[in-house]
Amino acid sequence: QVQLIESGGGLVQAGGSLRLSCKASGLTFSLYMMTWFRQAPGKEREFVATISAGGTNTYYADSAKDRFIISRDNGKGTVYLQMNSLKPEDTAVYYCAADRSIRTIVREKDIDYWGKGALVTVSS
Repeated sequence: QVQLIESGGGLVQAGGSLRLSCKASGLTFSLYMMTWFRQAPGKEREFVATISAGGTNTYYADSAKDRFIISRDNGKGTVYLQMNSLKPEDTAVYYCAADRSIRTIVREKDIDYWGKGALVTVSS
């Protein structure tokens, strides 16, 4: 049974930082590219960041570049999203997602497994 469980969401003030974690189980974590998506209220889900299976390569949405850092610990089966300089527009449900394919661009249709999401609220 594959499970992706996000944690670390919550309320933070604008300019602050938050670190999301996604613990994976039921799959060989080191074989999967891991991606963070987010969905703000009333908006479509959008790509945030991706990290390759070995952790060598990372890719970010323009909105996340220079503020967010994606990382992973394959020994712990966990992917992280360090979010700095948070803005109110970062408020969203953040979803962890796993993809067995090798890609430089990850779309929703590419995802094999999804987490249930973690709410991040950034107050102004």
